[in-house]
Amino acid sequence: MASIGPNELFFLAQGLKWTLALTLIGFVGGGIFGLIVALARTAESAALRRVTTGYIAVFQGTPLLMQLFVVYYGVALIGLNIDAWLAVAIAFTLHASAFLGEIWRGGIQAVPKGQTEAAKALGLHYVSTMKDVVLPQAFKISLPATIGFLVQLIKGTSLAAIVGFVELSRAGQIVSNQTFRPLTVFAIVGLAYFLICWPLSLWGARTERRLQTATR
Repeated sequence: MASIGPNELFFLAQGLKWTLALTLIGFVGGGIFGLIVALARTAESAALRRVTTGYIAVFQGTPLLMQLFVVYYGVALIGLNIDAWLAVAIAFTLHASAFLGEIWRGGIQAVPKGQTEAAKALGLHYVSTMKDVVLPQAFKISLPATIGFLVQLIKGTSLAAIVGFVELSRAGQIVSNQTFRPLTVFAIVGLAYFLICWPLSLWGARTERRLQTATR
């Protein structure tokens, strides 16, 4: 059995870098589109609500693995060739937008209606009402759930290996095959995931407790 040296650790670090990059792209892109989805879900237009309800149902009701397959191989069926990096970035952005949109929809609807009515009484238009009154409160309410989803998204990046994207889990598999030390390699991989996700989980739990205390 080969030893795990600096080259192997560097390769794992490169995989970790792409895991974090993919998480950042999926979370930021999903956040932008998720905000649009949340606003559409709470809009007065019944058509908008139906469309976004269907969108959320599709992405929440199907496995992320299948969504990666559909984006990567489905785009090729219409004559477009995209690399694995772009395919997984699109898939994770769409996936995150559905979940974040629903989380933030719940936050928007949790804001007391009196806040919106007071804004209307003051003559604020829709954009100002949402930007200055509703959304700041909604994001605060939904912060624990948003952090929880971020943790799930980080762990979900391991599925990107199925279309050839080399992130942390796939890098661990490659190093394990080269060194024949699967237990040691995946202990390192698991520790890396734990050191990223555990502080976020603690932050989310602390934020939730703070919000519960504030509402008493």
